[in-house]
This record gives sequence, structure tokens and C-alpha cells, in this order.
Amino acid sequence: MFYNVKVENERKERILESMTKGMIVVESPTKVKTLQKFLGDDYIIKASVGHIKDLPEGELGVDLDKDFEPKYVTIPGKKKVLGELKKASKTIKNIYLGPDPDREGEAIAWHIADEIDGKDKKVYRVLFNEITKKAVLDALKNPGELQQSKYEAQQARRILDRLVGYQVSPILWDKVRRGLSAGRVQSVAVRIICEREREIQGFVSQEYWSLTATLKGKDSDSPFDAKLVKWKGKKVDMANESEALAMKKRLESVPYTVSNIVEQEKKRHPLPPFITSRLQQEAFRKLSFPAFKTMKIAQKLYEGVELGEAGSVGLITYMRTDSPRVSSEAVHQVREWIHGRFGESFLPPKPNIYKSRKTAQEAHEAIRPTSMDLEPDKVKAYLNKDERALYKLIWDRFVASQMASAVFLQTTVEIHASEGIFTASGSVPVFHGFMALYVESEDNHVNGNGQAEGGEKKLPRLSEGEILELLGLTPKQHFTQPPPRFSEATLIKELEEKAIGRPSTYATILSTIRGKGYVGMEKGKFFPTELGFLVNDLLVVNFPDILNIEFTALMEENLDKIEEGEKGWIETLKEFYAPFEKDLAMAKASMRDVKREQIPTDAICEQCGSKMVKRWGKRGYFLACSSYPECRYTREVEENGESQKVETDVKCEKCGSPMVIKNGRFGRFLACSNYPTCKSTQSLNTGVHCPQDGCEGMLVERRSRKGRTFYSCSNYPNCTFALWDKPIPEKCPQCEAPFLIEKQNKGGIVKRCYRKECGYRASE
Repeated sequence: MFYNVKVENERKERILESMTKGMIVVESPTKVKTLQKFLGDDYIIKASVGHIKDLPEGELGVDLDKDFEPKYVTIPGKKKVLGELKKASKTIKNIYLGPDPDREGEAIAWHIADEIDGKDKKVYRVLFNEITKKAVLDALKNPGELQQSKYEAQQARRILDRLVGYQVSPILWDKVRRGLSAGRVQSVAVRIICEREREIQGFVSQEYWSLTATLKGKDSDSPFDAKLVKWKGKKVDMANESEALAMKKRLESVPYTVSNIVEQEKKRHPLPPFITSRLQQEAFRKLSFPAFKTMKIAQKLYEGVELGEAGSVGLITYMRTDSPRVSSEAVHQVREWIHGRFGESFLPPKPNIYKSRKTAQEAHEAIRPTSMDLEPDKVKAYLNKDERALYKLIWDRFVASQMASAVFLQTTVEIHASEGIFTASGSVPVFHGFMALYVESEDNHVNGNGQAEGGEKKLPRLSEGEILELLGLTPKQHFTQPPPRFSEATLIKELEEKAIGRPSTYATILSTIRGKGYVGMEKGKFFPTELGFLVNDLLVVNFPDILNIEFTALMEENLDKIEEGEKGWIETLKEFYAPFEKDLAMAKASMRDVKREQIPTDAICEQCGSKMVKRWGKRGYFLACSSYPECRYTREVEENGESQKVETDVKCEKCGSPMVIKNGRFGRFLACSNYPTCKSTQSLNTGVHCPQDGCEGMLVERRSRKGRTFYSCSNYPNCTFALWDKPIPEKCPQCEAPFLIEKQNKGGIVKRCYRKECGYRASE
């Protein structure tokens, strides 16, 4: 009986397959559900769940003697997925490959096509810039071919990254510490952070003073401030308090006369709709979202969200783009919406058009809502808090981009006082235009609401020749400031301006350099760790090309040329590898051997009286007795009498002071910065909740008796859950387990699901 049921089910499956128009393969299971809602049983729809093939782990996987021929293997854990795709395609004539419309998606499509038996089949490439019924049906009606040049551009990037990672990393293992890794683009990002930190460290602050007059007009009860800008026709320069007080004394009893008033209208134009980098920057400024989180939420909004009876609907267009281009249909729809909601005065006579950067790829539109019927208020009940916030940000920016410019009346007043000139300026809105809906935040100058600090200032009505009443003169001390550390927003902006990486890679770059321990975060800003400084300095000296910003930007340009068919991928790799191979040989022979060096110090061993030497270990520099192994005394490196420490955002549970990361006998831990007044300590939290049923603990970092790092529940001994590999707060894309674990293998980091039965695995 069981056999007959099985045979019957297989027969029905074959009949269904023969009736379909074809098979569609996309990347994510979420997108499968959305497409099924649009297409019903017309197509068999399957998900590859990301890449199915990659270069092998544990070996270079590139034949240097055969024009960099790559050796692709099925990714561990993907054999089952690949088997299902092959089985489903056996009786299907038309195969539509619809992974994401970028280089990575193209590579996935090529690898699937390579694995599926192509006899008597037609394989098409379909691109979904948005997951709406119209866009999906249009793509299926007008399928294209696989794009070889785009695939070769991705392949060239993958090989470049493998050549650097798998050949530089072993040198770092030998010279510094096992487990370190280098990345072609990530290492340049670390260099940018290190160089900024050295600028800050080397900055010499200069004192200067300003003088502000508080004045009042004869017909006004509203005082206003004016700043001294010139003295005797030259820019005012007061270097210290005595100069400022002397200037104040000169100007206390002189008349203040309005000498010039300039009024003019100024326009502020709306900004273009979001591209990937701008979305990441603005989401960080306004919503405090890390780039990785922004992209994760945007991916969900693109692939489809369940909207009650409407089913799964894609709310935004494809989120990896560097073009502000918008389709004429979308422009028409948003202009109608603006006219209906705000009125004709808020609508410019013609649509606003925005130019792309020279390096932009014009294949995709800007990030925008897929329909003007899906207003944020209409869908908010189906979205969580973070999804609502990001969707509204995208909506507002897109709508504002097609609204009229804001108009301000700007007034500048010049005031003479003896031989000094004071100026005051004010600006009042005449027409809010797009600013009635959206105002962009500014880097390093935002308040708690994410809005730019300050505001428009209105001056009282004044007239030329009017004598003003002096209410007070206020001298104020200032100091020149060093350049600020990079936040996620400003680092992405820097990478974009220097053409380092692509929009799709920024989030990965930022998460990778933190994950490797090369940089940390303090008050939302990046700083290089001791390890980051050390590795950066070694790479800059020994690999000047791959750490060169202009060289890295040129490689990105070459990858773009490969995609456009203007340059060959093998030619590009040869141009890169010739000088790189020489650098490799030199580095192996002459790179500074940090692991084995002993730097003399004046510190004295507390146990035997010998001199201490500075050595490098698993957790950075430490002081060790020079009489080792007879004396094994060690202690932390001290600077200015205090142990080195890294401040965190964690607050002490006892006194509320910031906690700092310190190294101890049993590994890293959190200690109160108010020590010795407060001696509170905590284990180092990974941010991952313990997966045991009923347990409310967190997974924390600990060290075994043999010095090996492991991760266990903070509720030990009541909960004994433990892992050797580091848990990271990322959901498994395959089984949706609450976290992944990562392990450093030769040349890179491997992430996998902590549930062994899942089998998900991905390498960076």
C-alpha cells in the first residue's frame, strides 16, 4: 500500500511538472513565497539559499600555472539543495534563473546552470529589480541570457580576495599569531582607520578666542548676537585670554552702527533617492542602525513581507545599487501622490533628475517603494519597529526627492564698532518645500532624534545706519579640534569617495574588520586596536600595493571594466599578481618577526629582579621576565602607570561607570573603569542568548584551565551549555536558528549554524 501511494505521488508530481511553464530558481525561501503568490502553480519555484559553489576551504583553490583557473566545489551543506534543484529540473524544459541582479547573483546563476543538465533545456536569466507582480511577469515575458562578463567580474574579485587572503595570512600566522587574516579591501579600510587615529594622536590643539556682542535695535525688544570677524580690515585673531580681554575693553564704550544689510532668497534642493551607501549612512545617523542591520532589514523589505490577506509583498526595489535613476512610471506615480497630498505648489514643473557618479552601475534603479499605494501608515501594522523605521526612511527620502525646493530668506548684517566689524546672520523659511517631509542628518552633529543640531535663526528688523544698544560683550575660549574618528556612516562615505569596495560590500567590510579584532567601537566610533595597528603597519611596509588606496580603487575600476566587457579577467589578474608575487617572497623573508622578538624595557621583575622584556602574545603585548624559563613572571604592559584598557558601552551594574576590557589569568573580562573605588567585574558578553529551553542567560567568553577560549552560559552551573567556537548574533539563513558560530580556518573566517543537523556553512 505504501509503495502504491509513493508511486502515485511521483506520478502526480511528473504531471504537474509537465504542465508548468518552467522552473524559477531564486536565492531565498522568502522570495519563493512571494513569487508563488503571484504565479500560483504556473511555475515550480525553488531557492538556492545563497551560493551553491565556491572555492574550497583549506587550500588556495586557484591554479596559478593555468591562468588562475578556479577550482569550484559544492559548499558543505548545499549538496541536498543542489540535489533538489537537479531533480526538479529533470522534466522541465524552461529554466529561469532569478538570483539577485548583481555580480554575486550572476555567479549563483552560472553555477546552477553549470550543475543542471542542459540537454533539451532552455536556460534563461531573469532580473527582478522589485518583487511585484507586474515586475515579475514582465521579467518572465522578456527573459535574458546569462551575462558572462558580469560573472567573470565576480570571479575575478573572488580570486583576487582568495590570492590575498590565503597567501598573506600564513605569513601573519608565522610572524605574528596563528589565526590572523588579511583581506584585499578590508585591510585598506583598517589602514584608513589607523591613519585617522594617528592624525588624532599627533594633533596639537591650538587655543583661540572669540568675542560676541549682544545687541538690541531701537525698535526691537529682541536682542541678537553678532560675532567679531575683522579688526583693522584683517581677520580677527585672538590667541589667548589677555588679547581677548584687551579687545573687549577697546569695544565696550564705542558706538555700534549697522553698516550694511544684505537680504537674498536661497534655495535648498532635495536630495536624490537612496543608493546603498547613502541608505546605510542615513540609517546609522537617524536610526542608529549598523550597516549590516540596515541591509538585513532592507533585504526582507525587498523580498517580501506578509501583508495580511494581500499575502507576501515586496515593499522596496533592489537594495544594492549605486544609481539614483528612477523609472518614468515611478516618477509619474510619486508626482501624482505629492500633488494629492501636498498640493500643486509642492510639485516642481518638471521631474527632478539626478546624476550618477562616474563609477555607478546603471543596471538598477535607486532604492524606492514599489508602489505609492503602500504608504507607511497602511503597512505599519505588519512590520516590526525596525522595519517600520527603515521603510518610512526610504519612503520619505524618495517622495522628497521629487518635491519642490525649499526657499529661505537669508539676512546678513554687518555692524561697525570702532575699527572692528561684527556680523550676524539669520535665515527664515519662506516655503518649506521638500523639507515639510524630510531633512537629512549631518555627520558628527546630530542630536538624540537624529536631526541636525541648530536651526534657522531670525534677526530683528534693522535698518542701515541704525545705532544699536550694546547689552554685553562675551569673550569665549576655544581650541582647534582634531579630525573625528570614523562612525559607520562617515567610514562608508570615505570608502565610497575613495572608490574602495562596492555598495554591496560595505556592510561586510565593516563587520569583518570588527570580527577580526583589528578595530573596536567606542561611543559609536571606530578605533584601531593594538592588533590592528600592528598588522596594518606590517602590511603597509611589506605589501605597499594592496594597502595602497589608489591601487585598490584602480582594481575596483578594472572589475567594472571586466563587467562592461572592456577588459579580460585573466589579464587583470596577471597585472595584479606579478608585483604581488614579488612582495610575497620579500615578506616571507624579511617581514618583522613579532612573535619571536623581545623588546628590552626598564621594568623590573617583581619575583627575581631581572629586567622585563616586551613580548607579543595571544592578547597583545605583555611584559615577561628576561630570565624565562627560569622565571615565568608576566604582567600587562603599562603606560603612564596605568594598564592599557579599552572602554566599552557596557555600564557597571554597581556604580554605573563604563566597563573596560582587561586581560587576566583566565582571559579577557570586563572591569569597572572606576577601579579601585569599584571592583566590579563581568564576563565578556557575546550578545547571544543561551539557546537552552527556559534559560535566560547569555553566552559569555571564558578560558579553560589550559588557556583555550570557549563560550558558555552566564547562568553556569545551573546551565552547562558551552561552545568552543565563537557565537555571533546572526540568524541562520537556512534554518533560522537564533545564532551562527564562526571559526578561523586557513585564510578566512567560516560561519556555520550551531545546529549540526542544519549543515549551513559559509566562508568569507
